[in-house]
Order: sequence, then structure tokens, then C-alpha cells
Amino acid sequence: MRIEAYNQVNQIYQQQKINKTAKTGKTSRMDQVQISSLGKDIQTLKQAVKDAPDIREELTAPLKEKINAGTYNVDGGDFASKLLEKYEAWR
Repeated sequence: MRIEAYNQVNQIYQQQKINKTAKTGKTSRMDQVQISSLGKDIQTLKQAVKDAPDIREELTAPLKEKINAGTYNVDGGDFASKLLEKYEAWR
């Protein structure tokens, strides 16, 4: 085997590798993500829930005042009937 022939063949293969990498570099594509309108709505709702206060002060403030003043009374019968309604609805 002649060394010169080997070098010429090797040069041809090297040139083909360079051409292939140059071609694939130009045609590379980027990945894209698209979020549906439903997904966007869900994200908006999640953010709204996250931003909402944990305690609704407009409802709890009057009850706190009554408890602190000692004027808050609970009727046992009303409490029991509401508890049974919740139990029946859950079952």
C-alpha cells in the first residue's frame, strides 16, 4: 500500500465530514413550546388563588368582636342540624 494514496483517500473522507457538519449546522431547528389558552387560563386562576388572602376578614371580624365581647352564642340544635346536613351530603 502506498502512503500517498492513503493520504489522498483520508483527505477526501475528511472533506466529506466537514461538508456534512457544515450542512447540518445550517439546518438545525429549535424546539418550541406553545401553551394552549386553557393552560393560560389555569395559570391565571392559580395566580389569583395564590394572591387571595387566606382569611376573609370581612366575615371573621364581626365574629371576633362578638367572641371578645362575650356576646357570641351558638344554638346547639342549629349546630347539630347543620352538622348532620353536611354528613348526609358527604355520604
